[in-house]
Amino acid sequence: MRVLLTGHKGYLGTVMAPVLAAEGHDVIGLDSGLFEHCLLGPEPDDPPGHRVDLRDAGPEHLSGVDAVIHLAALSNDPLGALAPQLTYDINHHAAVRLARLAKDAGVSRFLYASTCSVYGASGGGGLVNEDAPLRPVTPYAESKVRVEDDVRALADEQFTPVFLRNATAFGYSPRLRADIVLNNLVGHAVLSGEVLVLSDGTPWRPLVHARDIAKAFAAALVAPRDAVHATAFNIGTERNNVTVAEIAEQVVEAVPGATLRITGEAGADPRSYRVDFSRFRRAVPGFDCDWSVKDGAVELVDTYQRYGLTKAAFDRMFTRLAWLRGGMDDGGIDETLRRRS
Repeated sequence: MRVLLTGHKGYLGTVMAPVLAAEGHDVIGLDSGLFEHCLLGPEPDDPPGHRVDLRDAGPEHLSGVDAVIHLAALSNDPLGALAPQLTYDINHHAAVRLARLAKDAGVSRFLYASTCSVYGASGGGGLVNEDAPLRPVTPYAESKVRVEDDVRALADEQFTPVFLRNATAFGYSPRLRADIVLNNLVGHAVLSGEVLVLSDGTPWRPLVHARDIAKAFAAALVAPRDAVHATAFNIGTERNNVTVAEIAEQVVEAVPGATLRITGEAGADPRSYRVDFSRFRRAVPGFDCDWSVKDGAVELVDTYQRYGLTKAAFDRMFTRLAWLRGGMDDGGIDETLRRRS
């Protein structure tokens, strides 16, 4: 297929593009370039793409496209809290507009990167599946719920939207993010020798490696229409339903000499949920995730050390909120989060 991949110069897109290309797809990117220079290690070989803000995408960017994989978004809770209206403009309104453009252009499949954060306050008592009540507690998660509702309404015999609710991502990407839980804890441990947990460590989190997310999207792209049409799927594995304290313990094992400190100063986190991932395995027989939390921690230690992670880069370049604030302070990014050049 000819696939338009939005956010191809982001954390997940940089991992996903070569996976799609290896499956024989013709990948075209669309990205504003906000994070293209947030690099750890060699610069990736990006596919050709459109340098355009998602809010400015037009029919010309969908011409000749068979499928869209939509990753581009303001991608975490602190960013959403900083600018809730921008979060809705980009994550909700621009995403739905892109889906309409895709449908009008004759695109047959639209894969949307949603999140397990939509279950936010479900608690950890039992596994939640895709039919569980949605309890988003942040503008980021709320925007994902709204897109799922609005884009599902566009589904018909010619247009198949699929909603992939990714667990919390982890693992190395050349365009690193250090503001997601495993990546953050490993980075702090490598740089300081301490695994620092500010919450009480009790909340449950489902985790999934960036490469397993890419693998799932590649599978959904070619799955039989009837198996995926207008359907939401949790993406991850039950093996990686872990508490924050358990994640921290895996990091201690992966970083020689590291110590663990759980302060609890941030209090109890209302986002706590354990997730059932079986629906996608039934829809795509043979699919399973390859990466455990332990494997991811070991990989991150290796890549952080090999590529010389520094505290300055960890604190600013690889933390989305700090990077955008810095860009706004130096004039490279305007108040609407568009690049000035």
